[in-house]
Amino acid sequence: MVAAKERSRFKLPDGLAPAPKRRPVRVADAIRNELAVLLLYKVKDPALQQVTIVHVEVSNDLSRAKIYYACAPEMEDKVSSGLERARGFLRSALARVLQMRYVPELVFFSDPSIEYDDKMKKIFQEIASENETGSV
Repeated sequence: MVAAKERSRFKLPDGLAPAPKRRPVRVADAIRNELAVLLLYKVKDPALQQVTIVHVEVSNDLSRAKIYYACAPEMEDKVSSGLERARGFLRSALARVLQMRYVPELVFFSDPSIEYDDKMKKIFQEIASENETGSV
């Protein structure tokens, strides 16, 4: 029996590394667009009406799609449970629209970048107000 080829511990420099595959990026964009349309027009759950799809990452083998969404912080629990309930409907609707042999498994994650952005805005506003009061 032939031993499996071991991976090299040496890595190529960044400029010489192979470029990322284009198909997962294209599929991720298509999934993001279609999910936004589905959530806006087709899904009847009122908790999912205010959800924004921020980013989608698809694995290289197109088997899993990580979907990052944003919503109001007080609606987080309702939205996450609503997305889990609607997962099958969304996947079957994507299968009809995207016409792929296998539709990726949908995994939903809350995107913390919007909360982080709000926190940074508050910090910058506090710094600006301190600078204004200190110079007067």
